[in-house]
Amino acid sequence: MRKIPGERREKGRQWLPVCGLLLLSLLWAVGWVRADLAPGSGAGLRLDPLCGEAVVLGLFAGPAAVVGAILKKRWPGRTSAMKALLVGVGLFVVPAVVGVLVQDRMDDSTRVALFSLTPLFAVIFEPHCGMDGAAEIRGGFVAAMIAIAGTFLVFPFELPHTYAAVGALLAVVVAAASVAAGNCLGVEIVQKRGACALTFGAVSAGSAAVLLGIAGLVDRRYGGSSAGLNAWAVSGVLALGLLFWLMRQMSAVQMTTRFLIAPLMANVMSLGLLRPHVEVQAWIGLLLIAGGAGWMVLAPRVSDNPDMTALGFR
Repeated sequence: MRKIPGERREKGRQWLPVCGLLLLSLLWAVGWVRADLAPGSGAGLRLDPLCGEAVVLGLFAGPAAVVGAILKKRWPGRTSAMKALLVGVGLFVVPAVVGVLVQDRMDDSTRVALFSLTPLFAVIFEPHCGMDGAAEIRGGFVAAMIAIAGTFLVFPFELPHTYAAVGALLAVVVAAASVAAGNCLGVEIVQKRGACALTFGAVSAGSAAVLLGIAGLVDRRYGGSSAGLNAWAVSGVLALGLLFWLMRQMSAVQMTTRFLIAPLMANVMSLGLLRPHVEVQAWIGLLLIAGGAGWMVLAPRVSDNPDMTALGFR
């Protein structure tokens, strides 16, 4: 039986958020691969890492605010603005500050492995975010655990041997939980409260930019390292636009799978470009990541709302 054009358009709209999530993950993954292939080659303005994050957030927040004003979009009220500030802190400020604090006590592989906990935290937090009738992923907890197991097979993880290393590990776990909570709160505000994703993103990213700029100036006073700000900042701005757009299109659990999909893409691209020898356990890990993340994005969802589609897109 042939599908009518309306059904085809509806099916296309259901898959559009998935394409957006994959593009967001790809933008992130490409930056990692480039850093692996050409470490230290970034050209451009040298800034403290926190100031660099603040500039990218500001480059998104400024134009988003202007476009929102031109289109006469509704701006967040006092309560929503405070929540936007909390979202900015959870999504951007906490992980950025933690990243700077632990950079000398933890390698990148361990940090990536620990951030794979973010979807698991989202699975735990999302049912308690006030989303009445929100769809929960069937088997989401098990899928998250499978993907985490795969991540720890791909990325070597060293147990901490000092109190400072234990503190760094706990800080990264807290940052992962912070990102998950920020994602859950953002989805709740945009979807349930009806906030405009564009203006909400402008307030959230703008407030985070101010806080990170202040933190960067303090970090600079105490000898913080610098990072290059170049044309790749454009991809960061695009990624932020996708991130806030997806808050209206997906659940927080689906959105946080970017912490699984991006490392998966980076590894696949590295394998294709560098062709290194890969152990069997790494291949198994990649399959587990793909399976767990795929299930969390595409699995049927349990909901009290009869209007939810089978895939859980809104």
